[in-house]
Amino acid sequence: MKTLGYYNGTIGEIDEVMVPMSDRACYFGDGVYDASYSVNSVIFALEDHISRFYNSAGLVEIRIPMARAELRELLLDLVKKVDCKTGVIVYWQASRGTAPRSHVFPEGPSNLWVMIRELEFINNFVPFKVITLEDTRFLHCHIKTLNLLPSVIASEKAKRSGCDEVVFHRNGRVTECAHSNVHIIQNGIFRTSPTDNLILPGIARGRLAKLALDLGIPVDYSPFTLGDLFAAEEVIITSSGALCVPVDAVDARPVGGKAPELLNKLRLAAIEEFEAETGSRLPRSAA
Repeated sequence: MKTLGYYNGTIGEIDEVMVPMSDRACYFGDGVYDASYSVNSVIFALEDHISRFYNSAGLVEIRIPMARAELRELLLDLVKKVDCKTGVIVYWQASRGTAPRSHVFPEGPSNLWVMIRELEFINNFVPFKVITLEDTRFLHCHIKTLNLLPSVIASEKAKRSGCDEVVFHRNGRVTECAHSNVHIIQNGIFRTSPTDNLILPGIARGRLAKLALDLGIPVDYSPFTLGDLFAAEEVIITSSGALCVPVDAVDARPVGGKAPELLNKLRLAAIEEFEAETGSRLPRSAA
C-alpha cells in the first residue's frame, strides 16, 4: 500500500477509508491525537508518544478502545503494510465516538483512526525563518487535541510571509509554535518553557533537554520572553519531524548564530539518537 488508513478495524488507502459524518471528530473536533515518524518499520519514540496519547485522552475523559500494548502492536503492524523505502509519518487519533450532534458526552465507544503516508524528514541543518504572533489559543495547550484552528490560521500567515513557523507569545512570554516547541540557548544554558497548560510537552523537546544534560549543558525550565528570543545565542525548533532545527530569522530580523559549536553538539546528539533507534541515516549538511 502507498498510504494506509485505519478506522475501527477497516484498512485501506487513506482516500478510500470512509468515516461517518456523525463521528464527533467531524463536527466538534472532539478527540485527541499523536504522531511520530517511522523508518525501517520502527516508530521513533513510540512509547513516549503512546504515553502522551493516553494522557491527553484521560484529561478529556476519552476512553481509548484498546490497551496500550494492543495499540503499540497495531501501529507497528500497520507500518509494515506501507510500501515506502524512505520514511513515513504515523498519525493516530481517538474521537469521542459516533452520535447525533450534542455537546454532552454520548454513550458508546470511542473511534480509533490511523493514517500513514510518506513524508520527507526535515533537514536539521536548514534553518527556519519564523514570525511571531500573539497566542490567542485556549488554556489547555498541554492536551494534544484535534482543536487546532488557531494553529492552522497562524501557519497560513507564516506561509504567506515566506516563513516556516510561528512563535506564539502570551503576555510577553514565549509559549510555543504552531506545531512545534521553541527553545533558546542563552549564556550557554538551554532554556525551554515549563510544561504547564500553555505548551504541549513535546517528545522531541523532552529528549533534547535530556541530551543537553548528558552533554553537560545546563537546562532552565523557566519562562522566557520575546526579548530573550531576539537576544539569544541560538534559537531552536523541535518537533517529531524537526529534531533540532536552528532559527536564523524572527520577524525578518536575524537571530542566533552565536553559539554554533553548542548548537551542533545538540543537533548531532539528537540525530544520532534517532539513527540509533531507527537504523536510518539523516543528512549531516544543508545540501
